[in-house]
Amino acid sequence: MKIRPLSIEGAWEVTPQQHGDPRGLFMEWYRFDQLAEAVGHPLRLAQANLSISGRGVVRGIHFADVPPGQAKYVTCVRGAVLDVVVDLRTGSPTFGHWEGVRLDDTDRRAVYLAEGLGHGFCALSDDATLSYLCSTTYNPTGEHAVHPLDPELGIEWPAEVPQLSSRDAAAPTFAQARAAGLLPDYASCRAFVAGLGPDGMSYSDGI
Repeated sequence: MKIRPLSIEGAWEVTPQQHGDPRGLFMEWYRFDQLAEAVGHPLRLAQANLSISGRGVVRGIHFADVPPGQAKYVTCVRGAVLDVVVDLRTGSPTFGHWEGVRLDDTDRRAVYLAEGLGHGFCALSDDATLSYLCSTTYNPTGEHAVHPLDPELGIEWPAEVPQLSSRDAAAPTFAQARAAGLLPDYASCRAFVAGLGPDGMSYSDGI
């Protein structure tokens, strides 16, 4: 597989090598050793999620408190989405920037995003199905959202009328989240990631 960094530090695009014949195809869609070599530490696998969305559905922008945060490895197993990474880390050189990667069941790419980054996507097909590998389990008290249609972020969602959940529609703007102190700190996120051990767990707190 090919792993290349995106323009936002802490995010990578992963392109697998597919082996096909008349029977079908085979691929390695996740390799812990190759990913660890690229990002500097293994991804601790604590939870796996499956998300199914209709065309035009936008989910996000979601992020988690750091520590412990939640790193994600995301791929689309059916249909297609525009997967979006947003740098929400105050003090980051790319603070407020976003980058989108098309994930689909043709190229079968994946996106890895580190703790502290925001994540969202727009379904480009009906029954678009995403599979997530996560470094921590879901913690409702430490999970947050920024409004995905906030003009300050300026994300170019490929949907005429984006469909949002009630939670995402009520999420604070980027400026409101920053003023409320909800956004992760860039230096703290870097320090946390630097402290992850060979098992993907934090040396300091055992998370």
